[in-house]
Amino acid sequence: MQDQWRQGRFHANLLASFLAKLRRLTENMMMENNIVKVSTNGDGISKEGAAIPPEKPTPQGDKGPGPLSVDIPIHHDIKRQDSLPLSPQPMSPDPVHDLPVELLQMGWRRFWSKREQRPYFFNKNTNESLWDMPHFPGMSSPQNNFLTDPLGIGGEGPTPHHMDARLSRPSTDIPQPQTGEKRRASMEGLGSPSKRPAFAYSPFWNFDIPTNVVIFERVPCCLPPPMPEVEKFRTQFVNKLRQQYQELCHTREGIDAPSESFNRWLLERKVCDRGKDPMLPSQCTPEVSQSMYREIMNDIPVKLVKPKYTGDARKQLFKYAESAKRMIETRSASSDSRKIVKWNVEDTITWLRKQGSPSYEDYLERLAHLKRQCQPHLTETAKSSVEGICSKMYNISCESVRKIHEFHWQLLKEHGIKEPAKFPDPINPRKVLCYPIQMCVPCPRLQTVELMQDKETHTLKCNGEILKINSSHFCKLEQLYKLNCRDDPRFDHFLGRVWCLLRRYHTLFGLGPNEGFGLQGALSVSVFECLHRVFGVTFECFASPLNCYFKQYCSAFEDTDGYFGSRGPVLNFKPVSGSFEANPPFSEELMEAMVDHFENLLQESKEPLSFCVFVPEWRDPPTEALIRLESSRYKRKSVVLPPYEHEYRHGFQHMCPKDDMNVKSSHGTLVVFLQNDAGFQRWNPTPEKIKELLLAAKPKDTVV
Repeated sequence: MQDQWRQGRFHANLLASFLAKLRRLTENMMMENNIVKVSTNGDGISKEGAAIPPEKPTPQGDKGPGPLSVDIPIHHDIKRQDSLPLSPQPMSPDPVHDLPVELLQMGWRRFWSKREQRPYFFNKNTNESLWDMPHFPGMSSPQNNFLTDPLGIGGEGPTPHHMDARLSRPSTDIPQPQTGEKRRASMEGLGSPSKRPAFAYSPFWNFDIPTNVVIFERVPCCLPPPMPEVEKFRTQFVNKLRQQYQELCHTREGIDAPSESFNRWLLERKVCDRGKDPMLPSQCTPEVSQSMYREIMNDIPVKLVKPKYTGDARKQLFKYAESAKRMIETRSASSDSRKIVKWNVEDTITWLRKQGSPSYEDYLERLAHLKRQCQPHLTETAKSSVEGICSKMYNISCESVRKIHEFHWQLLKEHGIKEPAKFPDPINPRKVLCYPIQMCVPCPRLQTVELMQDKETHTLKCNGEILKINSSHFCKLEQLYKLNCRDDPRFDHFLGRVWCLLRRYHTLFGLGPNEGFGLQGALSVSVFECLHRVFGVTFECFASPLNCYFKQYCSAFEDTDGYFGSRGPVLNFKPVSGSFEANPPFSEELMEAMVDHFENLLQESKEPLSFCVFVPEWRDPPTEALIRLESSRYKRKSVVLPPYEHEYRHGFQHMCPKDDMNVKSSHGTLVVFLQNDAGFQRWNPTPEKIKELLLAAKPKDTVV
């Protein structure tokens, strides 16, 4: 026993001697290197990485752990990072501890967010973060979400509802680690977007351009968040509606549904629709669409296209005459209409028999004469039938919207999410820089989307349905999502929302080959660069996440596009100042509404406001939008880009090969500058600037 005691005493003395030598050695090194001791209690470290020592003593109520002695080398020629101020304008002499004593005792401190340029509050004991002042003891704390929790680490999250489907669903997002398997770096997946390498290849967009657009504060969007199962459900109804349109035209009028007519019907209806669905109309006045009515009437009794050869012109003339005679005989028409149509048809057939070899121009002139004489009577005969087609299409759409809405909210209610009441408009809205649409309805866990990729294509698969996108545009969506989405910092919903976005636009395009091609055409990159450099343009009025050049744009669907930077539909967008580019889809009603909207904005604002509008030069006959643009009192300058001497971006640029990205325009394009007085002074379209625009619009193979 004594031997053990002596042996322990020996080891204790040896350890004490070693510690004394180590202390003397440390003191000598400190004196040689000019090192001092600084005491800290661990409160001066910002959660964003900036060390912030308190500038005044800690209040008496802050009872934390005892001070910890830390050795810090002093370099007199280098400014210490922890001596930097909390912000360019500190909120108080001690912004970290300038809080009520009760909150300091609970562990709360105030810090400054460099990214958001606003203060936030962090609890060192519970790791909870809040934008607003924390509640005192005894008061209920608000539920943490992306609007109140800046760091996304506070609390345990909301308690799941007892009907939540996630409780019975196994997690497949994080596979179980296998023995001997090396842990992957976090940048390999989608879980940590801030650590992923940046995608530097951006040939078709420029997201470094800041906005010069100012708007008033607006309420969030109350539409339910997109979900893959709902988008698939909506696609079924839209495709069925397209098929019913074809059947109605074929059975009632004996013609095929006019090409792209359904897509233009969707655009025209959304000008006046106040319904709940972002795509299908359900609350329009009047019910009969003038766009659909006009296009069906234009193909009655047969669809006419410009013939290529003389033989085609002869066949088309004969076919129109026979169809007009048959229609007027089988429909309920007035006796005068019957006589006029029959007489003109017989006269045309007689002309065809007597003429030996008419020229191509003779056939076209005779066809135009026959249509001019017969079409008013045929239109009067078919009016009630065509209006019935338009009304039936609208009523089917309303019923489809009702079913989609019920299905969507049924899924959300299973996750404990209820439909919110509509937000009231702000009483005294502030002027702010333009920001993306914010969704107020929380998003549940989305269905799993599989991602497969090769060299140039990304493939997304959900519930057996596969959608493809070019790799460059997939990375473009990543950038837009990272810049604009605030409720998903870990990219948990990214793949699901990309799938919904692609599904929505593919549904809009249509079922036929190249259908919807013109809906997504965009200006060339060189034109966008010129518009920004010369005219200060930073915003697109008609775009989508798939074809936008700037990160600020308006688009058709605020629910799917808002996460990727959309500011919503342009007719609901009311800027105060800024420079804009507008290249609308070729819907006459939409272009007319656009001109009226821009003129109202220019009239109401006294700040610099400018719209550079690109519309097709249709003058046979001229469209109403073209007439209004050229006669507008805000028109400062107009110029025409000749046919085949300028380009557009491919309507399916997110899917087509790189070599097919640019398409020469077969028609002229009218460019009109609408500006108020302040906008004209700031972005005056001088002849030199117009010359630069014309040069930028020329195709590369024609630039000398």
